[in-house]
Amino acid sequence: MKLPQLLKEVRSCTACAAHLPQGVRPVLQVSSNARILIVGQAPGRKVHESGVPFDDASGERLRAWMGVTREQFYDASITAILPMGFCYPGTGKSGDLPPRKECAPLWREQLLAAMPNIQLTLVIGQYAMDWHMKESQASTLTETVKGWRDHHSSVLPLPHPSPRNNIWLKANPWFVADVVPALQKRVARLLG
Repeated sequence: MKLPQLLKEVRSCTACAAHLPQGVRPVLQVSSNARILIVGQAPGRKVHESGVPFDDASGERLRAWMGVTREQFYDASITAILPMGFCYPGTGKSGDLPPRKECAPLWREQLLAAMPNIQLTLVIGQYAMDWHMKESQASTLTETVKGWRDHHSSVLPLPHPSPRNNIWLKANPWFVADVVPALQKRVARLLG
């Protein structure tokens, strides 16, 4: 199936509508030309409202980590954004609920196959690691990210850039010292 038709089907999907307290609003950004793939978890409340991926404090931090402008980040021919769940799952006791499990089996393989030019995949958070790094992830997110050099050079595991992760970032200063500069170099190389 061609990408425009696939995106039309994804955007009209209602497979998990009964479980979405704010309603259905798939948020993703894909292009067959994209070279960088960002695999997040699921849109948050602000992103659900705007319909723009990473249109929040998490996105600001992620763009800083990558060393890209807002324009480069939202240029689908450069950057694809494909969360594990496309719709806002709602809020639980300690933050947003996990991404709905229906999305990935329904759409993920087809969308990935429609993006043949991806050269760098940023795998953000545990849910994304569970899908994209099954064979190579460590027992914890921290250990997986700490072992970033052990993974294929086209895959880079990252913690979630949410302000909720400030404690993790403070406890793991090696991330900003070592991983962020390496990420920026990889991105800069792909941007030419």
